[in-house]
Amino acid sequence: MNEQRDATNETMSTAETLSAIFFEPTQTFDSLRERPRLFAATLIVIAAATLYNALLIQRIGYENLVRRSVEEAPRLSAMRQEEKEQIIQQQLEKSVFKYLNYASPAIVVAVLLIVGAALYLAGALAMGGKMNYRQAFSVYVYSSLPPVVLKTIADAVTLFLQAPEEIDLAQARRGLARTNLGFLVDATAHPVLATLLGVIDLFGFYGLYLAAIGMGRVGRLSPAARWGVVLTIWLLGVALRVLFALLAGTPMA
Repeated sequence: MNEQRDATNETMSTAETLSAIFFEPTQTFDSLRERPRLFAATLIVIAAATLYNALLIQRIGYENLVRRSVEEAPRLSAMRQEEKEQIIQQQLEKSVFKYLNYASPAIVVAVLLIVGAALYLAGALAMGGKMNYRQAFSVYVYSSLPPVVLKTIADAVTLFLQAPEEIDLAQARRGLARTNLGFLVDATAHPVLATLLGVIDLFGFYGLYLAAIGMGRVGRLSPAARWGVVLTIWLLGVALRVLFALLAGTPMA
């Protein structure tokens, strides 16, 4: 019976892994251990982030987004209005800034996936697991896939339920759906606290749960070891977000 299940896992197609990760994560990660699949899941995760960003820009309007970004930026608060207007006009006139506004989520997500997979690999090997980089990448991207897709849908729906002029830009960039505790404080006035509360997130915890399953099935780690790796890397990410919020004065998603 076990041999039959292993054979099934080995032959699970890309389409099957993309759907099964939502309902049968254990079997999906068993399959990914035998044959890591990276491209389709990576493309979906990057596309989801890029799509939401594009919807946000279209909903608010590119010129309004640029103007509000400059005027609401804490680090530019000491500037005179004339200087702010010069920055706004520069960004509006040069197409490279518009391309960067649209493309930046794809770049950021791609870097996070590459670095996150490397950290998972290092953590698994440090705890005595057996894993290569492709396997670590598959764990990272597939544990990210369901939370990213579901959060993107929730944020997109919320985006179109609000009038453009009522959208909090700082909140919108982190996600409008209230799936974390960040909405309890004024993010502009308390960026560090908003960042800390923001990591207490329903979809974020869902991703950690999937990652722990993946590290156990793919990396052959014990329950204590898999959760140790996943939570340590998560806490490292929290610390970096808080540091960014402290230095930049802007809440970090």
